Amino acid sequence: MRDPRLEKLAKSLLEYSTKVKEGNHVLIKAHLISKPLIKELIKHCYKLGAYPYVDLLDDEIARDLLMNNSLERSEKLVEWELPKTKEIDAFISIFGEENDSEKTDVSTDIKKMTAKIRRKLSDIIIKEKKWVLLNYPTSSLAQKAGMSSEAFEDFLLDVCTVDYAKMAKAMENLKAYMEKTDKVRIVSPGTDLTFSIKGINAIPCAGENNVPDGEVFTAPVKESVNGTITYNTPSPYQGTVYNHVKLTFKDGKIIEATADGHIDSLNEIFNTDDGARYVGEFAIGVNPLIKDPMGDILFDEKIDGSLHFTPGACYEGEADNGNQSAVHWDLVLIQRPEYGGGEIYFDDMLIRKDGEFVIPELECLNPENLK
Repeated sequence: MRDPRLEKLAKSLLEYSTKVKEGNHVLIKAHLISKPLIKELIKHCYKLGAYPYVDLLDDEIARDLLMNNSLERSEKLVEWELPKTKEIDAFISIFGEENDSEKTDVSTDIKKMTAKIRRKLSDIIIKEKKWVLLNYPTSSLAQKAGMSSEAFEDFLLDVCTVDYAKMAKAMENLKAYMEKTDKVRIVSPGTDLTFSIKGINAIPCAGENNVPDGEVFTAPVKESVNGTITYNTPSPYQGTVYNHVKLTFKDGKIIEATADGHIDSLNEIFNTDDGARYVGEFAIGVNPLIKDPMGDILFDEKIDGSLHFTPGACYEGEADNGNQSAVHWDLVLIQRPEYGGGEIYFDDMLIRKDGEFVIPELECLNPENLK
């Protein structure tokens, strides 16, 4: 039996997220497990007078192709794909990974080389095209979330079909507050951190590029960060999960980094390059239906009552503080009472306490007003 939420989701991805019009060419890149959604997207593309195309993904085959990948092969693939990438108007990526460790035995050098060569394609998509990405419910994701497959499917379809237009409207006030703020202070158990966001854009994210969505992000002035932050969610990075990551900053730079185990590899991440020890993003999460971490950043960075404070590259041209790095690691702190509580201050004014906005103009972003 067809789930009506899939039809609603397809309509939202095409009409709201990528704003597909008659005559547009739409590329759907997706794992085969997402076939029910692919079919709805194809049908709705044709209703809009657009032209759908499908590239199917398979992680086991991708692993085999990557194991002995070469520079020559990567460059040839990009050469073939470049004309198609330039011609496509909208890209929809649907990830249905059934084993997110499938490529762990592919060498890091091959992964880095492949990513570097394919950057030419991704830059065109991100900077010049309409695009959106999302996850499809799989047993692997359900296991991460600690849910049954049926319960997770319901959860994912619900969070992907919230009223993102309503959320976008509610975010306008938070954007305005952030863009007139100089000093930010974050206080939580193990956390007392200050930094400036003066003069840096705030970017609302309400389903245009990521689904699920629900954050407003900016960046700290690069050398303004001082104090300590202790994150209270599991933080995966390249196959390793770090718990209770604690970072201490002086004049913007991480001068001490600890976690429960893996301390050496944790510091290797921050030694990747000069920018890895500075922060490229500060964001506030507001999705009313995402409550708990599951080790997948597409979900975790939008948790209701959360924030993320991200070592590494900023979003160049959007919320740009000049920091460049090969690293961009979204680390999440939840401030709802069951996670220890906490406060966010803008220019010494309390904005959010224990995950709830306390300023009347921002109360529209509290979960009871977004559901």
